Amino acid sequence: MADNGKPKLALYWAASCGGCEIAVLALHEKILDVAEAFDIVFWPCAMDFKTKDVEAMADGEIDVCLFNGAIRTDENAHMAQLLRRKSKVMVAFGSCSSEGCMPGLANFKDKEQMFQFIYKDSPSTDNPEGIVPQEETEVPEGTLTLPGFWNTVRSLDQVVPVEYYLPGCPPEAKWIEAAVNAILSGELPPPGTVIGMDVTVCDECPRTRQEKKITRFYRPQEIIPDPDICLLDQGIFCAGIATRAGCGALCPSVNMGCRGCYGPNEGVIDGGAKLISAIASVIDAETPEEIDAILDTLPDPAGYFYRFSLAHSLLRRTNLEEIDGKKVAAPYEGVPRLDPKLKD
Repeated sequence: MADNGKPKLALYWAASCGGCEIAVLALHEKILDVAEAFDIVFWPCAMDFKTKDVEAMADGEIDVCLFNGAIRTDENAHMAQLLRRKSKVMVAFGSCSSEGCMPGLANFKDKEQMFQFIYKDSPSTDNPEGIVPQEETEVPEGTLTLPGFWNTVRSLDQVVPVEYYLPGCPPEAKWIEAAVNAILSGELPPPGTVIGMDVTVCDECPRTRQEKKITRFYRPQEIIPDPDICLLDQGIFCAGIATRAGCGALCPSVNMGCRGCYGPNEGVIDGGAKLISAIASVIDAETPEEIDAILDTLPDPAGYFYRFSLAHSLLRRTNLEEIDGKKVAAPYEGVPRLDPKLKD
């Protein structure tokens, strides 16, 4: 508790887009209630706080930390470990910290492959000298440093222990409010709880569902969907059948299939595998050739099935093998058992 009797709150943004920070502000006037109820001691996105401010605190001095973003650099890991040490309760806030989210799709590649494309080969890159970021660069004024960039993106709980998960890309304001109220009331659920609902997006979706017999998939620009019929019934990929509810079926309500940002339901070990199983059950095919023809209409299956959850899945990433002293992405040959303390 702060000297004024208020619980101390920290918010931090690691490897993510920043949408979770905006989601906090989506509380609108209730953000004033948060400011009234908590002593916000660290929120570098919105206020002028420094890392040294946190380092100067006693261990466990922060009551709650809302940590959004995946872990992809040395700095991300350092801040996760620092805030974990200083916080009584750590909340994986949003899909990136909970599951790795879209940053986690980088686990299909390695650092060298990404840097090669981003800084040298992409159509928009103008870099004739082939310069790529270095962890240390000497300049007349001294040594410039950048955080080490990891081969493997990790979810927050693969680096530090986490008490609660608040999923979504970003979480809906009502669930942020529910989490804040639970903290203020002291009526916290058991550690490990995902804050929200444990039904699927289909249960929230108002569209009419029929018996599904999919003979092909359509991309959004290829079809004008019926606004009243289940999108999956119409051949539009929708992950709602294997995704935790809580968003109010926002994407299906505007003719876009659910992408799965709220993650799997309780007890599901691998969200992507659950989604693959669910989609496979509604494909109308009798022969392997028919199955292949239908799946050919679904571009980027890995991106569809593991868009949000690759880093937190049983797969984690493509396998890494050592070549000439460097760990590089190799064809997947099994479930890698990666030491979460190692950046590779």
